[in-house]
Amino acid sequence: MPNAKVLESKKAVVEALTGKIKESSAVVFVDYKGISVAQDTNLRKQFREAGVEYAVVKNTLTNFATKNAGYDFSKVLNGTTAMASTTGDPIAPARIVCEFAKKNKIALSIKGGIVEGSTLSADQLNKFGELPSKAALVGQVLGTFLAPLSSLACVLDQIREQKEGGAPAAASAE
Repeated sequence: MPNAKVLESKKAVVEALTGKIKESSAVVFVDYKGISVAQDTNLRKQFREAGVEYAVVKNTLTNFATKNAGYDFSKVLNGTTAMASTTGDPIAPARIVCEFAKKNKIALSIKGGIVEGSTLSADQLNKFGELPSKAALVGQVLGTFLAPLSSLACVLDQIREQKEGGAPAAASAE
């Protein structure tokens, strides 16, 4: 039986994890087995740049925290587990893990997670990981809106050039 001091510190960790899970727009549990220290440092840097918190977590304490938050991840919280959470772009954690695993050809994998309050499987999160970032999607939509305008501008410019270029040539022929 653990002493009262250790028990209180574990309860505090569970409460902090519960709060983080509840306030996050996305939480992704990652199996980081087989990743080198240099790769882990690079991965953490990418998470920081995207506004994602990443930490290795104790499975038992995280299991208690997910249950307190209303989720059940007891089947995936085993082995080497890290938790990536964000209050920003909900697709960012899954996308970073997928891109990093592909680029570095390592076995870094998603175990499961939560996006906008919904429990998602590893397969669902991997599909999210293949989506472009929010900024890229906004750029694609804006590009779609601007394409017809750009085409119109090009056509009008060609008509203008034709009229300017054609008028002097016709005048010199007379």
